[in-house]
Amino acid sequence: MTKRKKAAPKVDSERANGDSTVTQPSSPSPTLTPTPTIPATPSSTPKKTPKPKASAQPPSSPAPLIICRNKHWRYISSFHGPWLQLPPEILETLAHANYNTPRPHPIDPAVFFDLVKIRHLVDEATDLAVRAASGVASAHMSNAPHHAAALGLAFGYGPSGQTKLSRERKHRMREQAAQKLSKAYHLDEIACSVATMQSASSLEEVAALVLQRNANDSDAKYVHFFHEKIPSRQLAECTNLDVLTEIISVMPTEGEPLRTRATVRVFKGDLEGAVSDLTEALRVHRLYRMQHTAPKPQPQSQELQMSEKMPQRNGRWQEDIILKEDDQPSSLELQLLFQRAGVYLTIASQYVTAACPDVPPTSSNTRGTKTDGGSEPQSDPELIPAEKEAQRKVAEARKLVRLNAKRALRDYTAYMAHFEYSPDLPIETAEEFARKVNYTANGIRAPRSNLHPPKDGSPVDGVCSRPNRVYALSELFAATPPSDLPPYPAMELAPVRQQQPYSRAPISTTTETLTYHPLLPDALHSLLLCHCLIQTSAKELLRHAYMVARLARLADGYPVFQASRSPARADWTEILRAGSNWIQLVGVWDDLCAPAPLSIFQSPANGSAERQRKERIHQRAVLEAFSDDRVNDESSFQLAIRARKLRAERDYPTNPSSPALRRWAVDEAKNYSISTDRAIAVARWVLEAPPNAGSSGTSGAGGGADGGAARKRKKKPVKRGAASGLAGGDAPAANSLSGSKTDLDDVRGSPADTEGEVVG
Repeated sequence: MTKRKKAAPKVDSERANGDSTVTQPSSPSPTLTPTPTIPATPSSTPKKTPKPKASAQPPSSPAPLIICRNKHWRYISSFHGPWLQLPPEILETLAHANYNTPRPHPIDPAVFFDLVKIRHLVDEATDLAVRAASGVASAHMSNAPHHAAALGLAFGYGPSGQTKLSRERKHRMREQAAQKLSKAYHLDEIACSVATMQSASSLEEVAALVLQRNANDSDAKYVHFFHEKIPSRQLAECTNLDVLTEIISVMPTEGEPLRTRATVRVFKGDLEGAVSDLTEALRVHRLYRMQHTAPKPQPQSQELQMSEKMPQRNGRWQEDIILKEDDQPSSLELQLLFQRAGVYLTIASQYVTAACPDVPPTSSNTRGTKTDGGSEPQSDPELIPAEKEAQRKVAEARKLVRLNAKRALRDYTAYMAHFEYSPDLPIETAEEFARKVNYTANGIRAPRSNLHPPKDGSPVDGVCSRPNRVYALSELFAATPPSDLPPYPAMELAPVRQQQPYSRAPISTTTETLTYHPLLPDALHSLLLCHCLIQTSAKELLRHAYMVARLARLADGYPVFQASRSPARADWTEILRAGSNWIQLVGVWDDLCAPAPLSIFQSPANGSAERQRKERIHQRAVLEAFSDDRVNDESSFQLAIRARKLRAERDYPTNPSSPALRRWAVDEAKNYSISTDRAIAVARWVLEAPPNAGSSGTSGAGGGADGGAARKRKKKPVKRGAASGLAGGDAPAANSLSGSKTDLDDVRGSPADTEGEVVG
């Protein structure tokens, strides 16, 4: 009895002080396990019969893993990298060095500056949360005078000289921490989720403690939504949208909560609601935030641009520009465009099943043919309504596949218009940035160049101000792309053992480069999936695929991001396999995207080379299995590794002339499906959809006759016949990414294609 009396006030005192943890609501579940010890007493005979049933339940239903909600967010692996470990001061110096580098910037300045601010905010919030949990002030406040009590500090001092914090002071510190975390999640919820995972555990509880005293704190509500503990892989079942709806009503001029609610809607399968939230978030951002962001310099298409570090007066180099926080660009619009494009692409792929039924809705019981006047064929009266309804549903589904794919293409195009590419950046410029990174990372101040370059821009002592061309990435996929790009692929990719002996190539003074964004690799490959659903001709799709491979091999997150696996790239690779490389690529996709030939694909010269080849295949299989969302236990993890290793052996066998090995690898890999639902749907559309399926120039069923009729109209101008051109004709202008501005504007502004009618 005495023990129970002491335990109760202890819990009450902790709740009164606001020091209870978030995991307390889940604590009753573990306390149920000791209950079987209660019926062990002989006095409770009637309770002995139900208790054995309760003790038999734990082995059959193991308790799920309880983790924070933000650990379920997609594309978390894309934001891993050294930026999480670098000191914030060094990270900020690198961000400004990246901004002052001649275009194209190595990293998108908007996302780089957001990373800096997120690191500062998360670190400051962590410091506040840890100090509030420990109950003492920081070290520099240990000698504070007694008038510090006005700030909420107690007059006593701790055993180590630290000033004890009052309960009110703890609450105010937690409020400040919640405000900082809320601002960080507003900037980028994916990057902030990654940063908080690296912080102290007390950071996960700070918002819940604030809500215990102030349940209406909007910042704490927003943070607690990300940090609330839920069962693993059950976000859709364990998430209520009411909290986000309340936050949106309190913050009507902020698009970030709408972005978060759209993400949750995707998990719940409400794709139409996600599109609505993202569209509203874009409208709010452009209405209330765009005027406060720094203007982004427009790319100078097909024109020469000189280095931004041009000689100034007195013949010295221009000093680096240090942007104030209010003048730094924002990455919110990029996030919204990328996410909405992904939702449109998901909607389009989901309609493939209805657009390609297992039993085609053809009129098998018809009698007679169409007359010259175009009358409908005669058929049994009782079958006419059913067949017409089936044909109407298939035609509507095919229209929605094409419509949503074009909408996704539009958003991906707008997303990529923010990034730039240069085919001839001087190598000296790239080396200069790498030198600054090395100096900064080692804590050494980079020496300032005091050269006096001549005014004609000629190089001096290795420092060059040669002009280089800069293009927006969206221009590379236009109907008429730039004609002065380096050839790619330069030669057919053949196995290393079949190539000529190595010969020294001439030293190049320029290099290709682009602006990197952590979501860019996935956007590039998603663009190819959109073209598959729009039925772009094989010739044009091949051109776009080579352009994506050219850019993918240049995409490097140095010095803040590490390479990550793109879901869209994995889907595109599976579609190429399912379609037997119908666009006739000259090599395997991994080889096309690799910056240099991969050593694991070279013919082994001895046993050690073969062992290294197998080790690298195993390492790649493990990394890909870790990023597979379907892997949830040890058995599925081992199956995923085995399937990927067999896939690698099939694509790159040691003895390519052995069909038995390839057949065995294919059969064994069927035990675990690597393809996702989206890859299966797009591949099915590529293989089964009739030509011009869903285009405005076809009838409902989309048979061969209709496809031929559409091809006869392919010579029309793009602006007048864009839909038929995108359907699968051979005209390059009609099947480009941008197609025609009129075509994309029709998708955006047609009364029949409004946002509310995305899902039929």
